Amino acid sequence: MSDDEQLFVFDKSKLVQTTSQLLIDGHLAVADSWLVEDGRVRNLNAHFKRFEAWATDLVERTDFEIFFQSVIEQIPAEGRWFPRIELLLNSATLENQLVFRLRAAPDQIDSMTLWSYTEPDPRINPLVKGPDLSLGLQMRRAAQMHGADEAVILNTDGFILEGALSALVWFRDDVLCAPGNDLAWIPSITRMEVFAIAEQMGLATRTEKVKPADLVDLEIWGLSSLHGIRPVAEWVDLGGPVGPARHLEAFSKRLRMLSTSIK
Repeated sequence: MSDDEQLFVFDKSKLVQTTSQLLIDGHLAVADSWLVEDGRVRNLNAHFKRFEAWATDLVERTDFEIFFQSVIEQIPAEGRWFPRIELLLNSATLENQLVFRLRAAPDQIDSMTLWSYTEPDPRINPLVKGPDLSLGLQMRRAAQMHGADEAVILNTDGFILEGALSALVWFRDDVLCAPGNDLAWIPSITRMEVFAIAEQMGLATRTEKVKPADLVDLEIWGLSSLHGIRPVAEWVDLGGPVGPARHLEAFSKRLRMLSTSIK
């Protein structure tokens, strides 16, 4: 736990501040996080619904709504925050625990450099956020050693899945594209928002199976709840340049408009 973090466990229908030493002996089974700026957030209920859907596949609990409301009450109305909710699970005993981390948000990063992860996809459960977060951080550190900000995960056939800790989309002219549902990627709320914006703007959307070299000269974005839309400025060893961020301003403006008061 960092100095910029407050840790809480959900006990007897309320959040109780604690320390990491008092957490149960279990693994991170489910996690979700989102950006809060001066009490405003995008699609918080979607984050809660996604977390609950993942968690109810693993444990039998009926107190998620109370947990979510307790989380909302703990988030300050001012400042820039990146809170995270967690389900810890001991697979042997089935003991589980709901955890809330109130964290200061990192600085905003407005663009990114990508690097294709060269090893097989190491993730255990690529469709759920949580179990593989530490692997995502390891892949991102590998990318940083190659002068990039983010690692791009490929499947065994070399097709793009997603970033280690972000979703990826790209444009072919005015058509917004992304990996298809037949590939293993975490259902991204920011990707959902961006596709909805495209449809509202009357732009076509589609999914594709592509390899990195197929995206030379295209406008590429990395998406996350923390940074929103980040244009890709460079892709290490892509074989050519990436395209300019022609659609960025219009989409970013509309994405900001999705923020509503958390309370």
